[in-house]
Amino acid sequence: MSDKNLQQTARLEARVNPEIKALWQKAADLQGVTLTDFVIASVQEAAYNVIQQHQTLKLSLEDAEAFVEALQNLPKPSDSLIAAALRYKQIIQKNGVND
Repeated sequence: MSDKNLQQTARLEARVNPEIKALWQKAADLQGVTLTDFVIASVQEAAYNVIQQHQTLKLSLEDAEAFVEALQNLPKPSDSLIAAALRYKQIIQKNGVND
């Protein structure tokens, strides 16, 4: 087997009190996985959730700031937009639609 086929791993140790370890072991047993696999899956899911919440909040704040900035600094309408608005107004008036 070549080195490319070997999956690299890093060791992580944690000291927890016996009650916490027993709780984790019971949960792992109920899921039919090893304690190590349970802990890894749980920590990985928690990490993804934290990152997603942070990115969602960050993007929401950035989007809100961009929205407010756009409202405060509205660009002037282009000539083509003005022409389109006039055409629309003429069509509405011609068809008898009231404001």
